[in-house]
Amino acid sequence: MIETLQATDRAGAPIQALTLQSECLRARILTLGACLQDLRLDWVRYPLVLGYEDPAKYLSNPAYLGAVVGRVANRLSGGAITIDGQLFRLDRNEGGTTCLHGGREGFSHQNWRITDQSPSHVTLSHISPHLHMGFPGQLTATAIYRLTDTSLSLTLTATTDAPTVCSLAPHIYFNLDGSPDIAQHRLSIAANQVLQIENGLPIAGPVDADTLGLDLTRVATIPDGLDHHYCLSDTMQPLRRVAVLSAGTLSMSVDTTEPGLQVYDGSGLSIVDEGLEGRSYRRRAGIALEPHRWIDAPNQRWHRQTRLRPGETFWAQTVFGFATRADATA
Repeated sequence: MIETLQATDRAGAPIQALTLQSECLRARILTLGACLQDLRLDWVRYPLVLGYEDPAKYLSNPAYLGAVVGRVANRLSGGAITIDGQLFRLDRNEGGTTCLHGGREGFSHQNWRITDQSPSHVTLSHISPHLHMGFPGQLTATAIYRLTDTSLSLTLTATTDAPTVCSLAPHIYFNLDGSPDIAQHRLSIAANQVLQIENGLPIAGPVDADTLGLDLTRVATIPDGLDHHYCLSDTMQPLRRVAVLSAGTLSMSVDTTEPGLQVYDGSGLSIVDEGLEGRSYRRRAGIALEPHRWIDAPNQRWHRQTRLRPGETFWAQTVFGFATRADATA
C-alpha cells in the first residue's frame, strides 16, 4: 500500500513510501531519491542498511543514504563533459571543481513517481529535463526494486532523446551485525584491479590492487579509509557474483551486470541520533557497495561505458542476497 507522508519535497509535493514484503525480507522505499530507507530480515532484530528515521532528512542527505544516484554516479573531472565535440558545463557541487553524483539536485534529490507496484516490487520513474544540472538530453529513468525470498534486486534503466551520458547506481550502506561500526565485517571482491585515484578522481587506468594494499580477492577485514573503485570488467557483463560481505553469522552476496564497484567504508559519516530507531551513524558505521560504470568515464578512455544515444537503453541490475552462515568468498 502506498503511504503519503507529511514530508514534502522542495516543490511542496508529497513524498510517498511503500513497504515491500517477501517470504523473509521487508523493504521500505521512498519516492524521494528512489531511496531504500530500511531493509529487514525476519529473524534479524536490527536494520541491515543505514537510513534516516525521518523521511524529511532525505531532502539534504549529504551522505546519499540509500539513494539512486545519477545522471552519472561518482565524480566527473572539471565539472564538464564533451559530447560530439560540444562542451557541457555541469553543476560543480564538490569543492567547486567536480560534479559528484549528478550535481546538487541529482537523481538522489528528486521525487520519483510510482508507476507500478505489487506486494513484492515497485517501479519508480523520473524524467530529467534537457540541461538539468548541465547534462544534455531529456532522460527518462526507471528504478525497479524487487524482493524474492532473501534477495533484493534493483534494476535501473534510462532512455534519452539526445546524445548524453548515463551511469545510475544504488548508494546503499550496509551493516550486517548491528554494531556501531563495521570493524568486524569481512569482505571479498572478485577483482584484482582498482583505479588509482587522487582527490576522488582517476589519475591512471586500472592498476593491481595489491600494489596499493587493497587486494580483497581473499576474504579480509575492510581497510580503514577504503574509498576505491574496483574494476570488475571492461564492459557490461551478464549478472555475476562480484562481492561477498559478512559479519557474525550473516553474509550478503552482491551480483551485478556493472563493470565497476565503488567501495566506501563510511569514514566520513557523522549522523547523530537521526538514523533508524534513533541510531547514530558515526565513522565507519556502514559500508557502501556501489556497482556502476568506471569513475569519470565520459572524460576518460573508457568513455564508451557511459555513452547513451537515442534508441539505446541504459540497463543495470544488481542483486543483494542474504544468507545465514559464518563466512563466504566471492
